[in-house]
Amino acid sequence: MGVTDNPTPQGRSGLASHCAATLDALRAQSLLRQMREVDSAQGTEILVGDRRLLNFSSNDYLGLAGHPAIADAARDAIARFGSGSGASRLVCGNIAPHVALEDAIARLKGTAAALAFSSGYAAALGTIPALVGRGDTIILDKLCHACLVDAARLSGAQIRVFRHNDVGQLEDHLRWATARRGNTLVVVESVYSMDGDLAPLRGIVDAKDRHGAWLMVDEAHATGVFGPGGAGLARELGVADRIDIQMATLSKALGTSGGFIAGSRELIDLLINRARSFIFSTGPSPAAVAAARAAIDISAGAEGDALRTALWANVNDLAAQLDGPWHEPPKGESPILPLIVGSEDRALALADALRGRGIWVPAIRYPTVARGKARLRISLSAAHTPEQITRLVDALRATARHETS
Repeated sequence: MGVTDNPTPQGRSGLASHCAATLDALRAQSLLRQMREVDSAQGTEILVGDRRLLNFSSNDYLGLAGHPAIADAARDAIARFGSGSGASRLVCGNIAPHVALEDAIARLKGTAAALAFSSGYAAALGTIPALVGRGDTIILDKLCHACLVDAARLSGAQIRVFRHNDVGQLEDHLRWATARRGNTLVVVESVYSMDGDLAPLRGIVDAKDRHGAWLMVDEAHATGVFGPGGAGLARELGVADRIDIQMATLSKALGTSGGFIAGSRELIDLLINRARSFIFSTGPSPAAVAAARAAIDISAGAEGDALRTALWANVNDLAAQLDGPWHEPPKGESPILPLIVGSEDRALALADALRGRGIWVPAIRYPTVARGKARLRISLSAAHTPEQITRLVDALRATARHETS
């Protein structure tokens, strides 16, 4: 009898019951997540079912996800190279668009080389375990993204966590790590995705240099937004050449998909040989990498500068208008402006109320953020108009008034 013949109802039912009980527990804590189908291209307005909603939820900071030149680049790549890469890049899947994209990334980041991955998550998961392992130490900021935390755990290295943006505690951990044998890797983000605040990169770079550690900086939410040509916060602050490993995604301000690591030629060559998420994955599709290359070209040129000017005007405009009963007002340091409201129930209720007014702002809850720190995460685009921002502010004020009435 084959393994698919006459499946055991009891075993299947047992798994289904387990899943249902877990989902019920999440629902009771206001932590159940559900996907909603979007029936339009990404933009400042999106179609969800039969409703058109004003969109303040996307990471498409420059509004490039629907740019016609990027779509043209994807179509041209499909016409020449087909829809898939066919194999891992170490077999026969290393096509010309991959090489062109990595050259463009290296120029943008000012590094000797770069390596593209299918996602930012894959970039982290492949890179960290390829560089450190048992006997080594990884020191992470408390608010590092899940992909960085998972990669650190996968590596087998000793992990230490420092309070968010607390360079003093980082220094304490570095002193502890220096007394051990092995390598030390510090991992931070430059712009934190749920708080929208900036890392004190100059202090972090100085600290890692004093202790001979390596530094990995995830610039997912800074690439395209900060620095010359959108090179990132590290370039804007003048410390990029002192950062050993630069990581970012192509899916946020650059409006496409994929992730990458940029650094020395030696680093990239090692990852080609050791990063399992690279070695054992089919190369990203021709359309995806060609689109990303076109997005980098736009970001690095005059159009990108104009888009960043528009984006920062929107950030400053909204930050100046936000008020209300928020536990912590947003700082306006980046296109991410969170309104921290506290409980998961309240965050969901506020998000639902805004959707009722035709505005999509996501409720962010545990475990994405700490318990008691649930929030509305507002993200801005260069494509938002002043009228759309005014509509958001009016809706937030009306929702807050309704809450307190």
